Amino acid sequence: MFFPQEIIRKKRDNIPLTKEEMIFFVQGIATESISEGQIAAFAMAVYFNDMTSDEKVHFTCAMRDSGRVLDWTHLNLQGPVVDKHSTGGVGDLTSLILAPMVAACGGYVPMISGRALGHTGGTLDKLEAIPGYNITPSNAQFMQLVKDVGVAIIGQTADLAVADKRLYATRDVTATVDNISLITASILSKKLAAGLDALVMDVKVGSGAFMPTYETSKALAQSLVSVGNAGGTRTSALLTDMNQVLASSVGNALEIREVVRFLTGEYRHPRLYRVIFALCVEMLVVTGLASTEQEAMQKLTSVLDNGKATECFAKMLVGLGGPIDFIERFDTYLAKAPFVRPVFAKKTGFAASMNTRDLGMIVVGLGGGRRHALDNINPSVGLSDVIRLGMSVERDVPLAVIHAQDENAWQRAAVQLQEAIVILDEVSEVSPEIYEKIAS
Repeated sequence: MFFPQEIIRKKRDNIPLTKEEMIFFVQGIATESISEGQIAAFAMAVYFNDMTSDEKVHFTCAMRDSGRVLDWTHLNLQGPVVDKHSTGGVGDLTSLILAPMVAACGGYVPMISGRALGHTGGTLDKLEAIPGYNITPSNAQFMQLVKDVGVAIIGQTADLAVADKRLYATRDVTATVDNISLITASILSKKLAAGLDALVMDVKVGSGAFMPTYETSKALAQSLVSVGNAGGTRTSALLTDMNQVLASSVGNALEIREVVRFLTGEYRHPRLYRVIFALCVEMLVVTGLASTEQEAMQKLTSVLDNGKATECFAKMLVGLGGPIDFIERFDTYLAKAPFVRPVFAKKTGFAASMNTRDLGMIVVGLGGGRRHALDNINPSVGLSDVIRLGMSVERDVPLAVIHAQDENAWQRAAVQLQEAIVILDEVSEVSPEIYEKIAS
């Protein structure tokens, strides 16, 4: 028989916990037989003493098994079940393009996503800019849509990784969020509960990333890969750049516009294109949907050019309550801000650097994100036509176009935007989109 206080004491004294002790404690979190105070004490002990490799695996698997684990075998899917997860960024709309692309290549992508967190955008908030889109279908509807279309992007269901929600809420108010072991368990428990054959992680690096340095981003990627593989799901990670906005847009309806334009070929932002293809290639190769990176590139290019990726996206929208003619009439369905105007730099030169986190917070300040958990989001506001680093800044070339609710909000955002982007007389070196791959 185990006692919560004895498990906490062992962790406090840096004595490794057994698999059975981890399972007992996590089940206690899920069933609420362990108090919030005990959760807080455990989280703080982990924060200071961390976990061994074995402890991380046992803890993550216990978190995964604290709720339902999806099983796809009865659906007789004709391909692998695969997903991608990002640690969050600004203008990062890759999931909405990547998932239908992989589905069009024969994968099945049951993507369970989240809302905006701090300066980073949330995939669910972006999808809710589409009228009628239902992020909370039943499990049966979700699984059937994945079978029929190849992709469904929804919110976390109440019965998946049950312990995580309670543990995270306690970590959030006890300054124990930024611990790699706890982050690993939180991310992977939800992803592994989706019954995946493979998972590709997109771990961000730079001024808009969740982790503060390259070293900590890489450490998180290595932790995710090692625990994911040990937990029975083929897992790899790419370290990708977040020293500037990834797409040309930041804001929910604006990013959905860019998704449709990318899928249909109207406009494909070059940095976004390279990151999406790198992640998609990894997903196809790791699952055997392509035998080489070159073959994967050919397949992905084909499903974009022949419209199959767009078709998968459109069918997913309809299957989850969206308009049947959304692709053709997206601009009429998506909300538009009443005050739209470009902002220009105070000097000419070259865009040398940007505080990407600050750009994300500008959108939050406009109403496109949340200051508090229960805040409503204005889907119409944000930034479009954001300048890329290395580009020439002229008097007639805007840093971005600000979409605001009124002129006062625009003025505040304009000042913040000018402060967030550094203009120099000479071209500076621009970071690569992809830094490295971690596979084991």
